[in-house]
Amino acid sequence: MNIEQLIDLVYILSAALFIFGLKWMGHPRTARKGNLTSSLGMLIAIIATLFSQGIVSYKFIVIGLLIGSVVGIVAARLVGMTSMPEMVAVLNGFGGISSLLVGVVAYLVNKNLDTFSAVTVILSVIIGGVTFTGSIIAWGKLKEVITGRPIQFFGQQFVNAAILIGILILAVMYSMNPAASTNYLWAIILISFLIGVMSVIPIGGADMPVVISLLNSYSGIAACAAGFVMNNTLLIVAGSLVGASGIILTNLMCKAMNRSLSNVLFSGFGSVVAGKNSAKIEGEVKPMSVEDAYYVLEAASSVLIVPGYGLAVAQAQHAVRELADFLEENGCEVGFAIHPVAGRMPGHMNVLLAEASVPYEQLKEMDEVNPTIETADVCLVIGANDVVNPAAREDKESPIYGMPIINVDQARTVIVLKRSMGAGFAGIQNPLFFKNNTRMLFGDAKGSVQGLVAEFKSD
Repeated sequence: MNIEQLIDLVYILSAALFIFGLKWMGHPRTARKGNLTSSLGMLIAIIATLFSQGIVSYKFIVIGLLIGSVVGIVAARLVGMTSMPEMVAVLNGFGGISSLLVGVVAYLVNKNLDTFSAVTVILSVIIGGVTFTGSIIAWGKLKEVITGRPIQFFGQQFVNAAILIGILILAVMYSMNPAASTNYLWAIILISFLIGVMSVIPIGGADMPVVISLLNSYSGIAACAAGFVMNNTLLIVAGSLVGASGIILTNLMCKAMNRSLSNVLFSGFGSVVAGKNSAKIEGEVKPMSVEDAYYVLEAASSVLIVPGYGLAVAQAQHAVRELADFLEENGCEVGFAIHPVAGRMPGHMNVLLAEASVPYEQLKEMDEVNPTIETADVCLVIGANDVVNPAAREDKESPIYGMPIINVDQARTVIVLKRSMGAGFAGIQNPLFFKNNTRMLFGDAKGSVQGLVAEFKSD
């Protein structure tokens, strides 16, 4: 067996590890194993690729490896859970710019490309550039450096169409004669950056989970194109897996909001509030104290906790886990209802609760809890807003009408932990707060939960 055959076998092993890793990452219980398995596959693939390329000097590779390792370790340990979506957006961007640079370098090394090679270079450059700047804009919206509301202007769709037509014309002209088309390539890079910006600025902050998932898919497709540029089979396989899984996840996220991908990308959701004919919210808010909330929870036989982004902001996951333990010791059945788009990225709440060692058996999907939610004594809503808004069922004029929600308003009692009466990320009011069976526990979520824990401890 020669070295080429051995490397091919190693690539097959790495591809298998990627596939098993993706499979295991589909469930919270096996997600950590899946992540480690995929990482092992990537490590094996990198080592095999370095041996197969006949690299003269490994000095810069080792330096890059050390710098990247240090940055990765520091980022993983210092980035808070509330900033995890921003980190994912940045990592997507890095993947995109890497693919772009691979395409550029491949072209500069050998400009006499055949048509197929020229097309792969262009695809890696365009998709990589769009992914990079699109991810930067997504990061800015999540970080609130840029407004979370859609940025729109008159004739925006026509401008975007003109830009797309322009880059297609340049791509064709470049592919016809790559050796003499260096300037076309630079122009394509700049326009791909512009497309990334223009494609994300019209999207509202409430749709960022879908955008992050889509950009993740873009980064995979860009890597796949880079694999063709480098004639690396494993990179093609890995990029295809990431691209396909990202598209599947994006589709699932859109279904969770009862919206199409085109509606997410082009509707400017979040730029308007409820319609003129939207149902008027009637009733009054009924606040309660920590002590009153304790008495309600102490008497409950079943409690369903619904986490949202506010839980992450308050860093209250460990306090919530402690509260759940006290409730169980009191003979109460406790569950956590997870909405697919709760938080700022796919799986945000699952990761948050896993960090606090909440048992996986207690994490329940929306479709699992809704059929029996009427039997719940208490629904404890912590930092969630839009994903529990009954306007999605009741108000046909609401921008979120038709979006599947967790029907917490159908529980016997609802306790909402919230700082104020401010609207959620979608920017619309929530009639849940005015329902007869709803009580509002105002204040910092972590402080309120710790207050409830203190009441149980003192009992």
